[in-house]
Amino acid sequence: MGKGQRAMTTFTTQVVDAPQEPEKLAASDLFQTVPATSATLIGSAASAAPALPANPAPISAEPLPHEKPHEIKDIPAFTMVTTYLSFLLIVVLAHVEDFFGKLFMPQKYIQLRVQNGYAPMVTDFESLWHRHVYARLRDCFNRPIGSVAGGHVDLLDRVTRDYNRTFQFTGKLQNVLNLASYNYLGFAQSEGPCADKVEEAMREHGITQASTRAEAGRSKLLVETEEMVARFVGAESALIVSMGYATNALNMPALVSKGCLIISDELNHSSLVSGARLSGATIRVFRHNNTRDLEKQLRRSIAQGQPRTHRPWKKILVVVEGLYSMEGEFCNLPEIIELRRKYGFYLYVDEAHSIGALGKRGRGICDHFGVDPREVDVLMGTFTKSFGAAGGYIAGSRELIDHLRTHSYSATYAEAMSVPVLAQVSSSMRMIMGEDREHALEGQQRLDQLAINSRYFASGLRRLGFMTLGDDGSPVVPLLLFNPAKMSAFSRECLKRNIAVVVVSFPATPIITSRVRFCISASHTRADLDHALEQVSEIGDLLLLKLNKNKITEEKAS
Repeated sequence: MGKGQRAMTTFTTQVVDAPQEPEKLAASDLFQTVPATSATLIGSAASAAPALPANPAPISAEPLPHEKPHEIKDIPAFTMVTTYLSFLLIVVLAHVEDFFGKLFMPQKYIQLRVQNGYAPMVTDFESLWHRHVYARLRDCFNRPIGSVAGGHVDLLDRVTRDYNRTFQFTGKLQNVLNLASYNYLGFAQSEGPCADKVEEAMREHGITQASTRAEAGRSKLLVETEEMVARFVGAESALIVSMGYATNALNMPALVSKGCLIISDELNHSSLVSGARLSGATIRVFRHNNTRDLEKQLRRSIAQGQPRTHRPWKKILVVVEGLYSMEGEFCNLPEIIELRRKYGFYLYVDEAHSIGALGKRGRGICDHFGVDPREVDVLMGTFTKSFGAAGGYIAGSRELIDHLRTHSYSATYAEAMSVPVLAQVSSSMRMIMGEDREHALEGQQRLDQLAINSRYFASGLRRLGFMTLGDDGSPVVPLLLFNPAKMSAFSRECLKRNIAVVVVSFPATPIITSRVRFCISASHTRADLDHALEQVSEIGDLLLLKLNKNKITEEKAS
């Protein structure tokens, strides 16, 4: 087999008694095209896949006992029916309002009509949700802050006199408990060792290189930080990108293209969806965190090949997240790794929320499950959450990263990461790794405190009878609200009690599962969490959100 080619398997009518031992293959094959012939089946990620039986046993769609089904069970029928009716009522009233509004107040809808021969930028139907749902909730979103987004944050007070169309600032500040920011390890600080390192770096290197890394933006600090990131995640090399969203959206098209297949978890982040679409590859989706469904998609895709021609796929890339930020769930990485060994696909893991927040050493989802990071072909993460900075990284084999440096738009056209952000990344990462001699224990203390806080808050909500999502130890704790009216009511009641939260609804979540997403930080004290639980309990009683209260009472009685 030539250099850069994948091991191929062919269909045979003979049933294989036992899978062959997979052979080790080059990681550089991820960005090389495999010649497609009628005899080949799939170009794989790290090993040759065993031949498939002629009549494989059907794969059950039911999840394994330890897998979480995507459907949320035990939702009271009354809650489900009233939630659907609420959304139906919203849509009906919105259409009625638009119908009469266009008749009696046409100037209000002039931007939705043809003007001087030009079609409107958006139609009335496309903007229906924004005008009639989001506009009524605008005071719950985009709240401006006036301080560091730490455990507590100052909000700029604002009022509206036209039903959230415009806002006016009052000049006052409101100090609130911050349960909304991704400040998992509490590194969002304006004082302390990291802030001091940032100041020193700016005095030595300035603010920015004012160039792309392909021209004059490749600084010594950037190279050193990339080497540190690679050591931190356990990879050979790493590429730093100045924007987290672009880390996925602009690098994935450099890995796969037309003739390749992307199999993506149905709840993957928008940046992964954008990157997959930009790549030109065929996209298929598997049920959230369901390895049985993933295997079924793999078998079908391998057997059928590309659409129309049925040629073998050049590459198959499975894309998952380490920690799903809307669900607070970990990906089933150990079983996905087993499938990777069996079928030989490439694995892309987005660790935007898990890196720095999961695992005993903060190394992310691989550290959490005890998986060798070299089992993952592409490790992606961001510095926005646990490191108190900005941007992201791609880590993997040296051949892979060298390829991205010359083929990725994020490396050739985007600006190099600025000096203050690089200094924040390197200083906070050194602290987590224990390489900062003056603060050798502080990083581990933050990791331990985050794990304690996350478990304490999530278990407190469950004891109170709330319906929550997520795995034990996740710093993201979603609490289900269901009814759309309760979403705005919950956010406003929290603000009255000096607590900042994030509420989320369709289309970011399934239509029935509107939720509030609590983000826990190592900077929160036990008093902060107890106060939040007390206030959330009062709001839960007010809005009738304790749907598991009777169940908890029965369990205690038994």
